[in-house]
Amino acid sequence: MADDDDKDSKTELPTEKKIRDAMEKGNTPFSREVTIFASTLAIYVYLVFFLPGGVARMNETLRDFFEQPEAWNLKSGTDVIAIFRHLGWEAGGLLLPILIMMMVFGVASSVFQNLPSPVLERVRPQMNRLSPIKGLTRLFGKQGLVEFVKSLIKIMLVSLVVGIMMQTNYFSSLDTMFSEPATLLYMMGSDVNKVLLIILFATAIIAAIDFAWTRHHWFTELMMTKQEVKEEMKQAQGDPIVKARMRSIQRDRIRRRMITAVPRATLVIANPTHFAVALRYVREEGDAPVVVAKGQDLIALKIREIAEENGIPVFEDPPLARSMFAQVSVDSVIPPVFYKAVAELIHRVYAASPQTRRVN
Repeated sequence: MADDDDKDSKTELPTEKKIRDAMEKGNTPFSREVTIFASTLAIYVYLVFFLPGGVARMNETLRDFFEQPEAWNLKSGTDVIAIFRHLGWEAGGLLLPILIMMMVFGVASSVFQNLPSPVLERVRPQMNRLSPIKGLTRLFGKQGLVEFVKSLIKIMLVSLVVGIMMQTNYFSSLDTMFSEPATLLYMMGSDVNKVLLIILFATAIIAAIDFAWTRHHWFTELMMTKQEVKEEMKQAQGDPIVKARMRSIQRDRIRRRMITAVPRATLVIANPTHFAVALRYVREEGDAPVVVAKGQDLIALKIREIAEENGIPVFEDPPLARSMFAQVSVDSVIPPVFYKAVAELIHRVYAASPQTRRVN
C-alpha cells in the first residue's frame, strides 16, 4: 500500500535534472527485444548472404578430404595436427561472419537506444543485488510479468508459424524425404528461410512495441512528487532561508564598514531622524565628494552620533538628505546634480574650521 500511495503522489513530470541524474547513474531505457531483433536480423542476413558460399567452400574441402585421402599425409602427429588446423580454418571462415555480425548488430542496437557512456555505479558491488527477497520482487513484479508475457507471446507465435508451415507443406515434405540429398537440403533451407522471415517480422513488431513501452515505463518511474520538485528548485536556486541569511550577513558587514568610515567624513547631511548621508571631501583625493556612509532610522541616528563624537559638522537638509540617500550608493562620488548644494555646505565647513583642509 505504501508503494501504491507513493506512486499515486508522483504527479509531476520529471525535470531535466532528474532525467540527467538518472542517465548519469546508468538508469536509461533499454529494450531487450530490440537486441533480440538485431540478433535475429543478423542470423537472417548470414543465412541468406553468407552461409551458402561458406557451405559450398566447406563442402569442397570435405569432398577433397574424403575422395582423395591419399593426398593427405598421415604419417605422424604433425600431419594430423596440420589436417585439423586446415579444417579449423575452414570452419572458422564459415562461422566468423556470423560472430562478427552478431557483435556488430548487438552493439548497433544498444547505440540506437542510448549512446554509450561509462557508469561505474552499475558495476559497483551492491549487497541489495544479492538479496533473495529483492530478486523475487524483480522476478514476480510488474516488470517480470511483462517479460513473461512477452516470452510467452513469442513462443506461441513461433509455434503457430511452424505449425502452419508444417501443415501447409505436409505432403510436399513427405515427397521431399524420398528425394535426392541436394534437393532435400534445398527444400529444408527454403522452409527455414520462410519461417525465419516470418519470425523476423514478428520480432520487429514486438521490438517496436517493447521499445515504446520501455521508454514510457522508464519515464513513469522518474515521475516526481510536488515535494521533490520543490526540493530540487531549492537546490537549483538556493535555499531561501540560507539566501536571506547570507543577505543579512552582507548587510551587517556593510553597516559595520560604514560605521567605521564615519569618523573620516567631512560632513553629514541629515533629515532630523530618518536619513543621514556622510560625505568625505579632500581636495588631494578627488574633485568630487564621496559618500562614505548612509543610513536610515537607527543607522542614521548612529551616523549622527558618531559624527558628533568626532566633531564632524551635521547639516539638517531633509530634501537633500532624502535625494542623496535614494540616488547615491556608498563609496561612490555624488552626481553633478548635487554639486551646488554640497559645495555650499563644504564651503561653510572650510570657512568655519580651516583645519578641516588637512587629510584625515
